[in-house]
Amino acid sequence: MKTSPLKGMRDYLPAEQRIRDFVQGEILRVYRASGFERIATPVLEDMENLDKSEGGENLNLIFKVLKRGEKLQKALADGKEKDLSDMGLRYDLTLPLSRYYAANKEQLPSPFKVIQTDRVYRAERPQKGRLREFVQCDIDILGDESPNAEIELIDVTARALMAIGFADFTVRINDRRMLRQMLEGMGFAPDSLDSVCISFDKLDKVGPEGVAAELLEKQCPETAVAALRAFLEKGQVSLADVAALCADKSLGDNVKYVMDTVTKLAGGAYKVAYDPSLVRGQGYYTGMVFEVSCAGFAGAVAGGGRYDNMVGKFLGQQVPAVGFSIGFERICAILLDQGFAVPAEKKKLALLYAPGSDFADVLQKAAQLRGEYAVTVLTTGKKVGKQIDRLAHSGYAAVCFADKYPEIKVIEEA
Repeated sequence: MKTSPLKGMRDYLPAEQRIRDFVQGEILRVYRASGFERIATPVLEDMENLDKSEGGENLNLIFKVLKRGEKLQKALADGKEKDLSDMGLRYDLTLPLSRYYAANKEQLPSPFKVIQTDRVYRAERPQKGRLREFVQCDIDILGDESPNAEIELIDVTARALMAIGFADFTVRINDRRMLRQMLEGMGFAPDSLDSVCISFDKLDKVGPEGVAAELLEKQCPETAVAALRAFLEKGQVSLADVAALCADKSLGDNVKYVMDTVTKLAGGAYKVAYDPSLVRGQGYYTGMVFEVSCAGFAGAVAGGGRYDNMVGKFLGQQVPAVGFSIGFERICAILLDQGFAVPAEKKKLALLYAPGSDFADVLQKAAQLRGEYAVTVLTTGKKVGKQIDRLAHSGYAAVCFADKYPEIKVIEEA
């Protein structure tokens, strides 16, 4: 039998799990104090739903579940690979939420402010920072089409990040509709805009020249590519620059309103910036998108956006929706690298008792000690010295022998 977990999945030792529990607990505390309610959905979803979810590259990373029994035999006989599976593991929490809302809409408040913290699965190539099983911490607002929903999500998420010790971060904001209108005005075909946006998303990595080269490889019109490159090579692109190229001026006004309001709420605790190259990978985003980047760390620690069309795929009518997800695994990895310790955590004490002791008396003594310590009860080992060394290695700060209660011995890892 193999003892290692599957590639791209992890076991968590108690010390790391304590940090994960603390982080999740603080995030949930802030979310709940802001009026959001937690739900849960199954890890498996119907493959038809997953295939139609506009998840971008994530659709190629779905763990699919084979049909069973006669249905599988028939699919094998037909020789159609697509028909072999009828369900798959969720790759994020947005599709399950959309299905959940459509199924339970009449029993839910409007707008519905919801929390999801759960595991999701993607068939990534395993590498540092890329897991096949990972936790997402999401908040969403369904039923509010106003930009106030974006503001509230950004504010709550920022407060959650600050509650777990993050500072000096920047909330970057864009609107996909502005980007698409600008690109279409430059001469890019409407049906090519999704592909153009994927290339544009790489601006901060490859620069204007690299974006232009990739677009030419995609056989985009040379005049459109030249117009975009000239625009980008002017230097830093402002919100006003992009808004001036959009037919719908209200889009720029809404982004400015969100940025100004969030800046006021931040009170200097974090920064807010317009990022014209921010696209976000999921195809289901329809409007404003946002990410949180942290000084000194590559990649985003949170991200989200508006997805007004997703719920409508189930209901047949549009339901405005916007969500923000904290990168739980990235947050925990950063805290571990920094040597983070859970604040105000009770020190751990082991109450050791001899075999044959009055166990009720032992547990009563443990209850008394729990006023100051987190206490576990253990039988005294044959080699007490080695037992204490192992306890110290596992993070215990003290031991107490039941027959010498209440005398406490402080221990340290050798």
